[in-house]
Amino acid sequence: MDSPNRADFLVGLKSGGKYDQIVGIYRHNTSADRIGVFDEEIIDALAETGTVKWIAHNGAGYDQIDVSRCANKGDFHILHLLGLSSMMFHGLTSDLGISVSNTPGAVDDATATTALYLVISCLRNYAWAEQSLRQGTFKSGLDPGRAHDVTGRTLGILGLGGIGLRLAHLVHAFPMRVVYYSRNKSANAPEWCEYIDSLEGLCRESDVLSLHVPLRNETVHLVGEKEIRTMKKGSIIVNTARGKVIDEEAMIRALEDGHLSSVGLDVYPNEPLVNPRLLEFPQNVLLPHMGTENQDSQRHMEVRALTNLRDFLRDGQGNDLIPELRSKL
Repeated sequence: MDSPNRADFLVGLKSGGKYDQIVGIYRHNTSADRIGVFDEEIIDALAETGTVKWIAHNGAGYDQIDVSRCANKGDFHILHLLGLSSMMFHGLTSDLGISVSNTPGAVDDATATTALYLVISCLRNYAWAEQSLRQGTFKSGLDPGRAHDVTGRTLGILGLGGIGLRLAHLVHAFPMRVVYYSRNKSANAPEWCEYIDSLEGLCRESDVLSLHVPLRNETVHLVGEKEIRTMKKGSIIVNTARGKVIDEEAMIRALEDGHLSSVGLDVYPNEPLVNPRLLEFPQNVLLPHMGTENQDSQRHMEVRALTNLRDFLRDGQGNDLIPELRSKL
């Protein structure tokens, strides 16, 4: 993609424009720096081309794409912007609207190890200790009474998908006790991974609550005041999912009054902006959305996204269609 801004991109999609006749799009979140998220305006423009069939999104989370709009766009699909002539693929159509694929699995290990780091660092106050060393105070002000061993603590996993399950296996090495809540009991859960049948029950059991659910309308503020106050005093929340899954104001209030001892965050509601109040708590472990920021995971994600696009072009149907569109098959 060589569009410097949204206006240029939208013009390029029109008949005779530089993106005329494309049928597939490979999308990376960094494209939002130039053209913004794939909202209603962009989805409508893609549909109006009459040729775009697939958006292959590079990433497991796809909240930057208006997927409900995609589902309602007749004969079209989704995936950085790779243009391919629609004349080459005459006859490839679908009833799904604009289809969207993502890259589940490719992000599991990297995101789970990020969560593992946050769990360990929050329990042991390692990030706070490093700040102390760098400031020349050599752990002055640190209280071992605020820290805990990882072994024997209870980790609650909200959403036992690929990332949550990978984290469960990682912490079992200590071992931690692992409990989880998902919409349904997981058939892939090992016997030592205990299912809790409600979010409230999960919060009550957890010393550390780790979030692994996608951002959808129904998961905005899924963990709010009620859920946080149900947790044990001195417990920890770790979030590598999406910032808006937690009610940030409720979380900060719980940090202020000591109900939460710390939080480990890799995601925030309004990235790249970070609420400055979170920085007031030296025990918090805060990362700038580093979940998949390594060359190995990036390559796995790119290959999987492009393979989904290739399969659509070759076979008329790609893999990894997102759940919202899978139900329309």
